Formats: sequence, structure tokens, C-alpha cells
Amino acid sequence: MGETKLTPGQSVDALSQAIDVIRGRWDVANRSVLRAGGEHHHVDGAKRGPAPAHAIPIWIGARGPRMQRMIGRTGDGWLPSLPWLQPGDLGRGNAMIDGAAEKAGRDPREIVRLLNVSPNETVEDLVRLALEDGVSTFILAADDAATIDRFGHDIAPAVRDGVGRARAQRGTSTLGRVRVRGATALAKRRPGIDYEGVPEALVATAVEPGDHGYARYTSSYLRGGAPGLILRPRSVAEVQEAVRFADRHRDLPLGIFSAGHGLSGRSLNRDGLVIDVGALNTIEVLDEASGLVRIGPGALWVEVAEALAPLGFAITSGDYGGVGVGGLATAGGVGWFAREHGLTIDHLRAVEVVLADGSAARATATEHPDLFWAMRGAGANFGVATAFEFAAARVGTVAFAQLAFDVPDSAGFLEGWGAAMEAADRSVTGEIILGRGGRSAQAMLVVDSDDPDTVVDRLQPFAAIAPLSDSSIALTTYDGLMRAMVSDAPQQGDGEPHSHSGNVDHLSPAVSRALATLIDSGSSYFFSVRAMGGAVSDVPSDATAFAGRSAAFNVAAFGSPGSGFDERWEDLLPHLNGMYLSFESDTGPEVVARAFPPAHLARLRALKAEYDPGSLFRDNFHILPADERAEEEDEPAD
Repeated sequence: MGETKLTPGQSVDALSQAIDVIRGRWDVANRSVLRAGGEHHHVDGAKRGPAPAHAIPIWIGARGPRMQRMIGRTGDGWLPSLPWLQPGDLGRGNAMIDGAAEKAGRDPREIVRLLNVSPNETVEDLVRLALEDGVSTFILAADDAATIDRFGHDIAPAVRDGVGRARAQRGTSTLGRVRVRGATALAKRRPGIDYEGVPEALVATAVEPGDHGYARYTSSYLRGGAPGLILRPRSVAEVQEAVRFADRHRDLPLGIFSAGHGLSGRSLNRDGLVIDVGALNTIEVLDEASGLVRIGPGALWVEVAEALAPLGFAITSGDYGGVGVGGLATAGGVGWFAREHGLTIDHLRAVEVVLADGSAARATATEHPDLFWAMRGAGANFGVATAFEFAAARVGTVAFAQLAFDVPDSAGFLEGWGAAMEAADRSVTGEIILGRGGRSAQAMLVVDSDDPDTVVDRLQPFAAIAPLSDSSIALTTYDGLMRAMVSDAPQQGDGEPHSHSGNVDHLSPAVSRALATLIDSGSSYFFSVRAMGGAVSDVPSDATAFAGRSAAFNVAAFGSPGSGFDERWEDLLPHLNGMYLSFESDTGPEVVARAFPPAHLARLRALKAEYDPGSLFRDNFHILPADERAEEEDEPAD
């Protein structure tokens, strides 16, 4: 079969269609199926993705006018080769590309001008090409190591210096290429946001709805989002800039994003601002003897576990390694060592915060002690945490057990589980998850011991609660356990999660029967009971903003609106004593009032009036400032 040769016009069409298909596959922020291309290259109903880890520009090397016009319409860069060009070709090509770009509604600056050059080009020639023809990137056509080394060490720096001096003499900016967004990206900007007023230090890393990487901010673990602008500071000073920018947009929602794993999903929003502190992810051991460690809010808890494991330390930190430090360390932190070591916040020794006015503060037991109190349990209302100092605990090999039960009676099972957990040695912590309808249960337990006989002895009372359908026990390390609890899959939350949370002092017969009524109804498709008590209860209730110290358990459930789930949860409220806000999706003053006892809430409102009187930080379970207390009864739920 003979090869079909395309005409020049068909070749341009084929390349343009191929680019459409490639970009369509990469556009994972678009949830629709992909239909792109045309006669030569096309897809019809393909799944988008995977997205590249970084933006990949499409550079096109071409000399013909048809191709150059196509570059102007759709390309990211023009990459000709200097040895093949005649005098004036660069200028004519640039003009052709610029005209086609403007005709297509694009800013010509979107299109990078690159050039393949030979080793024989002089510094003066390259400086002239940069200044007169707008070439910003030179690619050396050579494979000889000595030639490449000479170009990198001698030629390239001299070219940069020459261009910099010439631009300085002309009064032209020497800051490098301005970030330019095309018409398509600009059309996706949200009203009410001063995009042109983004602080200079944040421009390069900011993400808008039309940018590569935006898809990361359309899904958290369970909740969808569509923010209008994401600021990604890389330092405390840049966090301060981001907060001041947010203060100028006080009428818009503001989310603080560390990893997006919070069940309520409040780190994202729609059409508002998000400050992503993921770049503040350092982990630094300050004192090996005492286990004092400094951690940025953007680090993941699995990374913390891995960094501390060689030293024999760990910080109890939730039950999933992919959670960001910032969200959990300001809320509480019910983890695998809760009964033995308490909450994550109980190991906090200092926290550094950017406040609503853009100032930075360090809070400890002696510096800003009221702020330190508030940040441990209600931190999302008071600022953006930029660093935490924790006292880690000595932890060695542990046992991780998974027990699967057939449950003939969910009320009896819960009562037995509660009794076994409260009677267990403090080295045992874990949770139980009951399936829809309550006829099966999956337990996950950690025993802080490396002795098999001790482990089995401490687990035996749990195994006797109900018939076991499966079981496994493995000796592991804490960092190994946290690694096992991480998924590499991207977060794909969409819509609004529907969850409720509550603390119970004991799984008494009355409480167990009330919980079983909801479980047995089938209106909750996920129902969990996490162990607290022990070291959690050793801390006085008024020592931190987190107040649920008397509770031996936290219960959390997911359901669907209209299934009777909400009504049955309302029936549970008389049996609950506070809640863990990170597991609750409802908002509003009445929810906040259930989370904090009256004395706690009064103190928090007074501190809110002091540190954030204008309620900049209000989109994660808003605590009303004290002077707005009279308005509370009239404020509708979010």
C-alpha cells in the first residue's frame, strides 16, 4: 500500500488537530468526555488524562507561512533552526506569528521564541538575536561534552549579562519574561477578583481557572470546588502578602489549603480565594534528645512519620498519611496513639501564625498564650499557620490488626466494643467501621508493642465481641503504617459531602441503642467509632480550645440527604457531648455551639474579636466575634 502524501495545507490541519487532541487529553479540569480533532487525528468520547505533572508547552519548528500562522493560532512556541534561516527570516516569521495570534484573539507574548543554534555563534550574535528578534531560549545543537560545557560556563552567562546590560540601558525590565495568559484563560477569570493586583511575589506561582494545574483545586478528598484564584506562597513573607490580598477581597470566600483531605472540604470554595500552603513543607528536627521538631503546614503526615522514624520518634497524627499537617494540627488530631499519647495538639509546643491583619505572631504557653490556646482546636478561625513545633514521642515497632466481624446485633456489638476499649491497656487505640445496615464491621487497631504474645493478649477481648469472619495482625513501624494508609490516586471529590460528628463519653446501653437505630436504618452508608479517652482525657478540658476531653469515643457518619439520615442524627443529639469539627459537614452557629461548651465559645468569641474582628477567616466553621453575639440568633446557617 502506497503512502499518502499530505499537501502543505493538509499537513497544517493534521498538526493542528493533533495538538487539539493532546491538549484535550491533558485538560483534566474539564469533566466532559473528550471530542477533539478532525479528519486526520480525532477522538470521540475519550476519557481525559492523565494530566502531566507540569505544564508541557508545545513548541513547533517550522519555516513556512502556513505553519507560522498555525503557530500564532495555537502554538506555545516557535522553534526554528538558525543554520536553515536566511537573513530576515526571523523577523518575517515573528511578524507572521504575531499577526495570526492577534487575529485569533491571542496575545503574541503567549508564544515563546526559541532558536536552535550552532556552537559557532558568538556572544554578540546571541545577544543581538535576543534583543532584536525576541529569542528568549537558545538550544545548542551539539553533543560534544566539551562544547556543551564551554557553552554552559562561558557563553550562556555572557549572553545573559549582555542582554541585561542592554535592557537596563534602554529602561526595559530585566525581570524576565512576563507571565502571559491567553484569551481562553482570561475568559475564565471570576468577577470580583483583582487579578492584576496580585502581589508581584505571588504572580509566578498563582493559579487561575484557565491555568495548567487548576484541576488540583477542583476536588478535595470528598468535596468539589471551583475557586477563582489560588495563591501559593513559598515563604512566611509571601503568606503575609496573600493574607493582605485576601483582606482586600473580604467579600469573597477564603480557603486555606494544605492537602485537601478534610472531610468537610472547607479548604476549597467556589469563585473565591484559596491560599495553598503546600510549599511550606519543611521538616526539621530541632533537638534529637527531646524529639522537638519543626514542621511546615504543607507537609504530609506520612512524610513526617518517615522523617522521624530513623530517630525512633513519632507524632500521633490521624489515621491517614496523606493528610496535611496544617489542617489536622489546628483541629485536634485523633490518631493511632490517641489513648496512649493524646491528640496531635497535645504535643504542640509552638505555632507561628499569620494573622488577619497580615502580621506574623509566634504563640506558645508564654507568648500569646490565648492565641496558643485557640489554635489548638479552633485554629482555622484565627490565621494561617506557617510552622508548628511538636514534641515527638518515642515509638518503636507496633502491631496493626484488622478484624472483620459478623454483627448479629449492632447495639450489643457497640456496647461490647466500648467496654473492651475502655478496659484495654492504653497501648491499644483504634476504630470500628460498620457497614450499611450494621450487619458487618471492620476494626483497625494499633497495639504499641513488638511482643507477639502481648499483642494477642491485648486484642483477645475485641475478638470475643462477635463472630470473626477474617483477621490479620502484622508487626510494622509507624511510618510503614502511615505509608500503607496513603493513596497515590488524585483526589476526586465532587459535590458536597454529607457527614455528621459527635463525641460520646461512653458506649453505654442507652447510647449504643440510639446509635444502632441510625445504623440499622441503612440511612448511613459509613459509620465509624474512633477511640479517644486515655491520654486524651488526662488533659484538662479548659487547657485547649478542643474541649471533648471527657469523651471515650468519637462517632462520625456519612449519609445522603432525603434518606432520613439527618432526622435520625437529630435524635442522637441528646446522647452526644460535643463533636470533632473536621468530621462535620454542616455549618452555622448552632453547629459551632455544639462543638464548644459555652465557656469555651465565649472565650473564643472574645479572642476572635481581638485577632480577627472582621472575620476574614470565616469559611471553616465561623466563630462570631464577641461584639456580634447579639446577631447570632438571626444569622442563618451556611
